[in-house]
Amino acid sequence: MASDLPKLAAPARRALARAGVTNLSDLATMTEADVVALHGMGPSAMTTIKAAMKAKKLAFAKR
Repeated sequence: MASDLPKLAAPARRALARAGVTNLSDLATMTEADVVALHGMGPSAMTTIKAAMKAKKLAFAKR
């Protein structure tokens, strides 16, 4: 499946790659806290990711 991740800064892209995230559906299996805790994931990246997930009617997992 092609990646539907939004355009992100390199540190955020590397953080997601290290976590095995290749698309927005992968992010929907993680909690927001888990994603924020990834080294390289900053506030700007989180804002971009949340907007992309909302557009696809996806949300972070609940604990």
